[in-house]
Amino acid sequence: MVARVQPDRKQLPLVLLRLLCLLPTGLPVRSVDFNRGTDNITVRQGDTAILRCVVEDKNSKVAWLNRSGIIFAGHDKWSLDPRVELEKRHSLEYSLRIQKVDVYDEGSYTCSVQTQHEPKTSQVYLIVQVPPKISNISSDVTVNEGSNVTLVCMANGRPEPVITWRHLTPTGREFEGEEEYLEILGITREQSGKYECKAANEVSSADVKQVKVTVNYPPTITESKSNEATTGRKASLKCEASAVPAPDFEWYRDDTRINSANGLEIKSTEGQSSLTVTNVTEEHYGNYTCVAANNLGVTNASLVLFTPHDRRAPEMLSHLEGPQVQNEVMKPASGSKNKGKEEKRTRTNHRCVFITLK
Repeated sequence: MVARVQPDRKQLPLVLLRLLCLLPTGLPVRSVDFNRGTDNITVRQGDTAILRCVVEDKNSKVAWLNRSGIIFAGHDKWSLDPRVELEKRHSLEYSLRIQKVDVYDEGSYTCSVQTQHEPKTSQVYLIVQVPPKISNISSDVTVNEGSNVTLVCMANGRPEPVITWRHLTPTGREFEGEEEYLEILGITREQSGKYECKAANEVSSADVKQVKVTVNYPPTITESKSNEATTGRKASLKCEASAVPAPDFEWYRDDTRINSANGLEIKSTEGQSSLTVTNVTEEHYGNYTCVAANNLGVTNASLVLFTPHDRRAPEMLSHLEGPQVQNEVMKPASGSKNKGKEEKRTRTNHRCVFITLK
């Protein structure tokens, strides 16, 4: 079989006329659509497009062509595309069927019919719509509180998708607009969490992806519970702190660090710690300090284990002064990735009140 060579675009009208003249002669005809301008047909990517062409006589000489060349001349197929075929539901129809339409199929198509004097043409413009698809989105990111954050979400589609950002919280705020970039200036711990990017157009359902933003911040004591205890009984002091990364806890008494030994048990989980005295004696009464720390800062709180007979303890505990915040500049250890850079570290001191119990 000899392969057909497509003619140059400028020569198409002449070649087409010659081809039509070689077809069996019929009566002069005209297409029912020839007096109209170019029609548009819109098809979604992957669907089948049918470009209609109807003539008035079954012996008409008809051909289809597009910007690339001749597709059909009569019933003779010139295109090598297996997706393209003729649609003939009746003898006067000469429609073109394109299966699994893609974006490169978009453009002008011409149905040409030979009349007595010259070819008459009917044109249709195929528009291919593409569902929205997110092509690029920021990776999950971890930053320190107060930093500026830029999230990126890019999407493809026809028509061009509208990008919408939303912070996934119970009262999630939406950031609407046709912008691929979401800028958060001076981010706070409340702005941590997942951010959803939605790309939408009218072709199909939206494409949705998420980015997780983690905000690091120094520890803050959220709860510290002093306790009264009877000798011979079990008693606990509890301390909770909020921080990212999660804080490490230490317990002190009179500036001496306490370990789990000699009837004392320390249990720490993410965000909370407890000091338990398994068998309270007179020497266990007094002031204790809970220290919470991560790589961004240190904070502490004073707690008191007191006897039920001491009526002054609750009153004195209510007068504990609030935290005092100090800033330290921490230099990274040798071998650190941040060597040569200084790191700001926050220290929060709670004033300790020592109670003498008799």
